[in-house]
Amino acid sequence: MKQSTLTKIVLLGLFLLTILGIALHSEVVTAEQEAQPYQPKDGIIKIYGAGGPHLALLEIGKIFTQKTGVPVEIIYGPETNWFDKAQSNADILWGTAEQSMTAFLEEFKEFDSKNVEPIYLTRSVIVVQKGNPKSIESFEDLLTPGVKIVVTEGAGVANTSGTGLWEDVAGRLGSLEDVKAFRKNIIAFTKGSGAGFQSFKDMSADAWLTWVNWPINHPNDADWIEISSDRVIYRDLNVVTNDKADPAAKEFIKFLADEEAEEIFRAQGWFR
Repeated sequence: MKQSTLTKIVLLGLFLLTILGIALHSEVVTAEQEAQPYQPKDGIIKIYGAGGPHLALLEIGKIFTQKTGVPVEIIYGPETNWFDKAQSNADILWGTAEQSMTAFLEEFKEFDSKNVEPIYLTRSVIVVQKGNPKSIESFEDLLTPGVKIVVTEGAGVANTSGTGLWEDVAGRLGSLEDVKAFRKNIIAFTKGSGAGFQSFKDMSADAWLTWVNWPINHPNDADWIEISSDRVIYRDLNVVTNDKADPAAKEFIKFLADEEAEEIFRAQGWFR
């Protein structure tokens, strides 16, 4: 065998061994990550969930800590951003809709559906650009050809309270024509409310169908139009903990129904 051929064979063998080593190392790392035990009792109440209610929870968490001395950490945003950490140390999960919480429970096996507690409701509204330049007055205005609408939709891959909202509102009166007209005006399906708000601004959309806490918390960027009682949709904010979590987690959930906490939630569009 020629020297050059032998050298090529040796180099190829070394290359394959390197690739195999990387693959095996990756499998070991993945196995270690998956094997991380659920150990939430660290003296800090760690609460995970989607953006939106987090502003109220951050404020309430500070008050709870002042009253009890127990630290509260609110971790929020898309589930993909906090999934791994929550698997090992979540004391409480919050869901921004029942379907959202049900999806969490499929992946967070330490939590049980029977322990889920709905604590507040919020309502759907039509978010419009500041000053309402399109002069939108009702949901029916969104059915006019040419109106640019952003909606939030999980699309089967993202856990968001906005999943199905636009269809619920558009189809509320049993009119297929309403659904068709509304759908033709959708310019973006966004995977999450945060992404929906950003698209609403970036695309200069005429309207965004979402929950009232978003325009309340961003008064410089948007106004909102109420949806009539025969079309408006409600979703609940819900929480869940378990017996393995920090003992103070259950006390914090009780505190969420306290008058002081309720006042904060009401100011951001949540009610009981």
